[in-house]
Amino acid sequence: MAVTLLAYEVSDLCLGKPALRSLSLSASIAEALSVLKNSEDNYISVWDCEHDKVRESGDAFLCQCVGKICMVDVICYLCKDENLLSPSDVLKAPVSVLLPKVRGLVMHVEPSCSLLEAIDLMLEGAQNLVVPIKNRLSTRRKQLQKLSPATSTGHNGREFCWLTQEDIIRFILSSIGLFSPIPALSIDTLAIISSEIIAVDYDSPATLALEAISRSLLDHTSVAVVDTDGILIGEISPLTLSCCDETVAAAITTLSSGDLMAYIDCGGPPEDLVRVVKNRLKDKGLEGMLEQINIDSILLSYMSTSSSSDEESGASPPKTARPGKLNRSMSYSARIARRAEAIVCSAKSSLVAVMIQAIAHRVNYVWVIEENCSLVGIVTFSDMLKVFRERLESMA
Repeated sequence: MAVTLLAYEVSDLCLGKPALRSLSLSASIAEALSVLKNSEDNYISVWDCEHDKVRESGDAFLCQCVGKICMVDVICYLCKDENLLSPSDVLKAPVSVLLPKVRGLVMHVEPSCSLLEAIDLMLEGAQNLVVPIKNRLSTRRKQLQKLSPATSTGHNGREFCWLTQEDIIRFILSSIGLFSPIPALSIDTLAIISSEIIAVDYDSPATLALEAISRSLLDHTSVAVVDTDGILIGEISPLTLSCCDETVAAAITTLSSGDLMAYIDCGGPPEDLVRVVKNRLKDKGLEGMLEQINIDSILLSYMSTSSSSDEESGASPPKTARPGKLNRSMSYSARIARRAEAIVCSAKSSLVAVMIQAIAHRVNYVWVIEENCSLVGIVTFSDMLKVFRERLESMA
């Protein structure tokens, strides 16, 4: 069985995965917003293609995926001091300004790349492995691609998908018995609880959390929100923020970290907080942001849809809304989204229990707390992969 497990290639783990929705490196942030709002994926891949060389050589890898972006990248960029006064101008900038400076977050691999090689690349810092899908694009799709070069799913007649840490952890979980007795051991015993956490104070301005949010996005973790005694109150999760839209930039600019949690929670932004955001934008002289994001529409939409829900009117949601995405056209309570409540475990929790917990909530981490809810640390998929990598090496 161990030999069989080690024989798996990344192509085996990519079976049935959808083709990447991609965006050209030269596309604007406004175009990226449009794609993000009309895609089921939280992330959009960004590609740099030397089209002339591709046509001459036929080499698909002259088209390179150079990164990925999500709504959080846009939100954090809008919140920069130099961008607050004129969001409309910011949206004209190329998506390249959103890409992190860290290299190696996205890497191309061949379908024949082994499971061990894939794990090693991820432990070295890769977040996503770009894998070619073996089937080629249809002639019709190629024609459509030419009509819309800014966004597509294929490059030089090929489509790609990507492999994540979650994909590998899910795969390992399907064969967890091979790793016995490790999965039954506690995360404390395995020494995989990291004390390197990203945290902000509940009462601190949300603007002070911007750097923390950007860092947690790179680390595939989250920002813990704690009180003065170190008690975990909740979190500001990039996953939750990615289900929102660019109007959240106004909330970050004006609210505290604790209030921001309530604002982005899937129960919907409380009416009083929406009004606070509007008034504080005016006080700060940020009429440009106020006009661009039209925050009144958030309040009106939320109040009208909430009222309809309360009256059990049975009205169908607007067609512009997407499952799993938060936007202004539909009540927050009617959509599927991660709440601001933190996913937690104890140091005595078994490795397999924490794996299942993280996968069930579609996160790459679980916070570790004491009985009094004081924050101890965090366990990530990366920490888990290190344990399984050592075990796989001993199987070889």
